[in-house]
Amino acid sequence: MMKRLCNYISEYMGILVLMTALGALAFPETLRQVRPTVINYLLGVVMFGMGLTLNIRDFRIVFSRPKDVVVGCMAQFTIMPLLAWALARLFQLDDALALGVVLVGCCPGGTASNVITYLAKGDLALSVGMTGVSTLVAPFLTPMLTWALAGKTVDVDVAGMLLSIMWVVILPIVVGLIVKWLWPKFTEEAVGYLPALSSVAIALIVAIIISANADKLLAGGMVIVIVVMLHNVCGLSMGYMIGRLLGLSEPKKRAISIEVGMQNSGLASSLATIHFAAYPLATIPGAIFSVWHNLSGAAVAYLLSKQKRV
Repeated sequence: MMKRLCNYISEYMGILVLMTALGALAFPETLRQVRPTVINYLLGVVMFGMGLTLNIRDFRIVFSRPKDVVVGCMAQFTIMPLLAWALARLFQLDDALALGVVLVGCCPGGTASNVITYLAKGDLALSVGMTGVSTLVAPFLTPMLTWALAGKTVDVDVAGMLLSIMWVVILPIVVGLIVKWLWPKFTEEAVGYLPALSSVAIALIVAIIISANADKLLAGGMVIVIVVMLHNVCGLSMGYMIGRLLGLSEPKKRAISIEVGMQNSGLASSLATIHFAAYPLATIPGAIFSVWHNLSGAAVAYLLSKQKRV
């Protein structure tokens, strides 16, 4: 019964996140008293779960097919950051919202991308390899890219961001790998519940952020919603085009498309909370992205799964 409930929660993660976001927007008082630092612990739970599900074998693709992983990661850390910067300029976003959009663009791939790739009948091994590699290089690339694209308008603490990503992302993953190694039977039993736990944690992150900024979001949030939607859709499209230009197989094109378009937006909100408290609206793009990319990802997976793989 419990496993069935967990499967239901993870399967309809997009709907859960959307309903939670709407609830937080309608009744912001419910979570307004929650400290923003809770976001870091919730993200740590998601990353710990990722560590429990990873396996050393998942990284073999890095050595057996390095070209595919390098191409995917280069697309990840060029397309999304530059798209974020361009959209922020095009829509003339204020400094806080522009910073939030750039943060989303500079983050590694999201953990949900592997599930979406599987559902879309893409190259799952490539997706897992890209997620793992982009997450490992994120402590260095995310702060540097954020500084390069947003450093002229806000102060960016590159060293502080690097340490934050190490503590909030890398450490929980390492702990998850250690737990899996020490207690394999426990891990095997727990893995079935992890997608649901991650879904609930992401939904709570979104709810906390939206509750704290509900008034400002209602006052002028349509523009940032459009920017976030364009960011994600253009990322998905351009990721697919990169694979097509390079003559990659259909499963690889799908994996790169989804991996590029789906970001670890929870990390973006966490970094905004820790390092850019003077710009509270910087957390908003990450929250909206968390809602939208799960919905768009589910739609893309459904459409692609109906097409033939070549």
